[in-house]
Amino acid sequence: MPTWEEKLADKIEPGLAKEIDVFETEIALRKQGRLDEKVFAETRLRRGVYGQRYDNGHRNDGTRVQELHFPAGELTKGPETLWDAPGMMRIKIPFGGVTPDQLDRLADLAEEYSDSVLHVTTRQDFQLHYVHIDDTPDLMRRLAAVGITSREACGNSVRNVTACPLAGVCTEEAFDVTPYAKATAKFLLGHPDAQGFGRKFKIAFSGCRQNACGLTNMHDMGAIAVKRVENGQEKRGFELYVGGGLGAVPHNAKLFDSFLPEEELLPTAQAISRVFARMGEKKNRAQARVKFLVAKLGIDEFRRIVLEERRIMPADSRWTSFLPSIGEATEIPGSDPAFLNGRQMPPGPSGYTEWRQTNVYRQRQEGYVVASVALPLGDLTSWQARELAAIARRFSGDNVRTTVEQNIVLRWVSEAGLPDLYREFKRVGLSEPGAGTIIDAVACPGTDTCKLGIASSRGLASELRTRLASDFFNLDEAVRNLRIKISGCFNSCGQHHIADLGFYGTSRSFGNRKVPHFQVVLGGKWQDNGGSYGLAIGSVPSKRIPDVVEQITGWYVRERVGAETFQDFAARIGKQKLRDMLEPLMRVPAYETDPSLYSDWGDPRVYTIGDMGVGECAGEVVSVAQFDLVAAERMVFESQVQLDNGEYAQADGLAYRAMLQAARALVKTSFMDVIDDPETVVNEFRQRFYDTEIFFDKFGGGRFAQYLFMRHSSPPVEHTRDHVHRTVEEAQLFIEAAYACHDRITERRAASVSI
Repeated sequence: MPTWEEKLADKIEPGLAKEIDVFETEIALRKQGRLDEKVFAETRLRRGVYGQRYDNGHRNDGTRVQELHFPAGELTKGPETLWDAPGMMRIKIPFGGVTPDQLDRLADLAEEYSDSVLHVTTRQDFQLHYVHIDDTPDLMRRLAAVGITSREACGNSVRNVTACPLAGVCTEEAFDVTPYAKATAKFLLGHPDAQGFGRKFKIAFSGCRQNACGLTNMHDMGAIAVKRVENGQEKRGFELYVGGGLGAVPHNAKLFDSFLPEEELLPTAQAISRVFARMGEKKNRAQARVKFLVAKLGIDEFRRIVLEERRIMPADSRWTSFLPSIGEATEIPGSDPAFLNGRQMPPGPSGYTEWRQTNVYRQRQEGYVVASVALPLGDLTSWQARELAAIARRFSGDNVRTTVEQNIVLRWVSEAGLPDLYREFKRVGLSEPGAGTIIDAVACPGTDTCKLGIASSRGLASELRTRLASDFFNLDEAVRNLRIKISGCFNSCGQHHIADLGFYGTSRSFGNRKVPHFQVVLGGKWQDNGGSYGLAIGSVPSKRIPDVVEQITGWYVRERVGAETFQDFAARIGKQKLRDMLEPLMRVPAYETDPSLYSDWGDPRVYTIGDMGVGECAGEVVSVAQFDLVAAERMVFESQVQLDNGEYAQADGLAYRAMLQAARALVKTSFMDVIDDPETVVNEFRQRFYDTEIFFDKFGGGRFAQYLFMRHSSPPVEHTRDHVHRTVEEAQLFIEAAYACHDRITERRAASVSI
């Protein structure tokens, strides 16, 4: 009887099969010490294989991971090498399109190799956690046999190409961007001109400007569908943007072309890739994204170089080979349309009316709807995935897509079938309402599995969902439609910059203990393709963030004027008043007074740096440096107020002084007599903390130090909003790094005293 490998062999594209064989060989070579670790790291990342955090060992619900899947103690013994610890595998799903057969395969793999959970990401991917690297070649082969790859899901490559999950059925789109997203993903996958990047490259497609489905503003390359009439004929094209990105310091994308003809999409993407590979930063990863190259050159010069590159490239038939088939039917509905003709549907089962209110979108094709499956935290069990595949075959056909809000949608559902569809969803635990609302909080993995997680983003998202869902339909409609997005650190994997209410994880030390915190980010805009980025206004203990949400939304309901949006309300009220409201929540009592603040969501363990002894009269000892760091944080907040007031020069100056204040706070820990002269402060900081690498940490302290050095040595000639916005963001990150550095210094001194 043939093995499963032999059965799958003829189903895998030969080139991809060979690549998987090569990767399996590379694993063996690395184990033998015959392949450099840095080379192997990029190799495995380009195949979607990540390391992950192992020291947590808890899910956000408090369950021990080894109780779910792994032998007792396996995750807590402290693995010494990559081979001793489970990792994560990211699986690319271009434009979010997945079939029921593929869902079945993914369910099998999650059950056999992972913890029986499929996780949908903010880039429409699937992720499997707790996967052992030895299993990944077999995983890749079984994925490839159903037309899925993990190739270039990570690493310095073109990541998953995302697109609006309503593309092709949306009532507001210019045209269906699906075939263009699909062609771009296929064309750039493994393309020789897209292999020499210094960092990742992200692409998104949107069918319209006004909504958020594509989020083109935050991408390295974002394409918005547009049409115009030329010589009496309607022509398709794209409003093309470049140089956007979130990360620690977000950049708004710049307009590259107001109308890029459809036939120029792929050659232009290739030309941009070539320019990025040739001119993008390679040594300093912190500056190695397209956004930094665009900022350095300016959009006009960047455009000129790309167009010159486009002119000299050899022609490629693939640039336009997909265009003749556009317009042909690519999706077959699962059933005939149901025309209601004004008739009311009969009452559905319990909860149906509420679910339909939030989770159903009426397609432009009469008689059909899109039904959303709201996935708390983006998670779907293997059993649910198999059941969903069967449900999709019955009600939707092959027309299933993942979304950037970590959900799944079934398209081309007959409207008359909705009550029965809801019953099926309810049977398998997938009938929660609230898709795309305030309870549908987006969260990155955070401290559950991410090595950079500082605070429990998933735990907080789960808590907020529970609290808000309990009274969701009694909330004011304006509050229901707000977006919450949470990141476990400042890197914005949870997209906190573009949320109405954004949060990112930090920590603060109080006496001999640490307390998990989240920075509260306001001013972001989800609509208009991620139209604006918010800024942090204050750091609040993690356990008090639900109170922050309750107070801010309550104020919004009470004080908004007419149909005022949340962004307009926050701008009118002003950040100073909003921070004043948060001040009482920012104060942290002693551990003995309220120990609950000293642990994080979903983790029963105390969030601590260890016992350091008790100060005089059991009081908390606060160092001079801590006072100075608090003052620096206050300065950077004041710079935000000036930024909002349009006083860009003052905002820039305050942000710069805030960085100097934080640097001086650290210098004073070893040189109390440092003077306030900026040149002296910067030089002392450089010599004592940068050159010695004391400021460096896994979160990027060395990178953040560069923010101070660059602003000190090259003050801006003119002050624009975008530039000053980035300086304010950089100042906040520098201060966070200074806090972390101060904590490390304190810990080391305490350890030396105890010895």
